[in-house]
Amino acid sequence: MIVVGVDGSRAGLEAAGWAAREAALRDVPLLVAHAMPRWAYETETGRLAEVAAWMREGGRSVLAAAEERVRGDQPKISVRTTFLPDDPRAALIEATRDAELLVVGSHGLGGVRGMLVGSVAYGVAGHASCDVVVVRPVTSTGEIVAGIDGSEASSRVLEFAFAEAELRGTRLRLVRARAQQGFDPDPVAREEPGTLREPLSGLRARHPGVPVVEETVHGHPVEVLRQSATGAELLVVGSHGYGTLTGMLLGSVSHALLHQAPCPLAVVRITR
Repeated sequence: MIVVGVDGSRAGLEAAGWAAREAALRDVPLLVAHAMPRWAYETETGRLAEVAAWMREGGRSVLAAAEERVRGDQPKISVRTTFLPDDPRAALIEATRDAELLVVGSHGLGGVRGMLVGSVAYGVAGHASCDVVVVRPVTSTGEIVAGIDGSEASSRVLEFAFAEAELRGTRLRLVRARAQQGFDPDPVAREEPGTLREPLSGLRARHPGVPVVEETVHGHPVEVLRQSATGAELLVVGSHGYGTLTGMLLGSVSHALLHQAPCPLAVVRITR
C-alpha cells in the first residue's frame, strides 16, 4: 500500500497524482489521507461544533478533489480515502505502519488546515517507518539519480533506485560526491568503490534492462546532488550514511535536500 497526504493545496494534488502513478507502477492500492485536529474530528456539540463541522466539510472536499485527481490519472488502481484525526506528522507516521511508501508534497497551505507544510515533510521523512517521497513538480528528462557513499546504507538506496528505474523504464545515474581536490578524505572514503561492488553487481544482474551511469563528482554532496538531479524524474538518498565528515548520505544532507532538491526526492529509510 502507498499512502499520500493531502491538504487541498496544489502541492498536495501533485503529490496525489505522483502517488497514483507509483501505485499503478507497483500494482498496489493507494490510501489518500487528510489530517485534522482530533477535536475538530470528534466535536459534534458545544460552542465549537459549528467550526468543527466546517473543518470536516472542508476535509471532505479536500479528499474528494484528491480522489478525483487520482481516478482521473489512474482509473484502474484501487483507491480509498480517510481522515486522520491528529497532528499531521504523527498521524501520517502512524498511518504508514504497514505501508511500503509515504508520499507528501514539499509544502502546503500553512495555517490551521494546512497539512503539508515544510515541517511536516521533514518530520515524516525523518521518522516514518517506510520510505518517503517528497514531491515537487518538474519537467523530467526521464532519469533516476541516486546519491551513494559506499556505506552499508547505500545498499538500500541502490535497491530502491534500481527498482524505480526498472518500473519506469528509465536510466539510473549513480552519483558519488567527493571532497574538494586537495582535501584528504578518510581511509573509509578511499575504499568506497569496493564496498559497493558486490551489491551493485547483484543488482545489475537482477535488473539487466536498467541502463546505469556511474560518476564521481568533487564538491559538497548537497550541491553535487542538486545539480545532478536537475531535470531528473526522481532523486534517491538515504536517511543516514557514514556519520563522518566525508559521508554523503548524512541526515544533514537529506535534510538539506528536502529544501533544495530540484525534483521529487525519495528518502530511503535506513535503520541503524
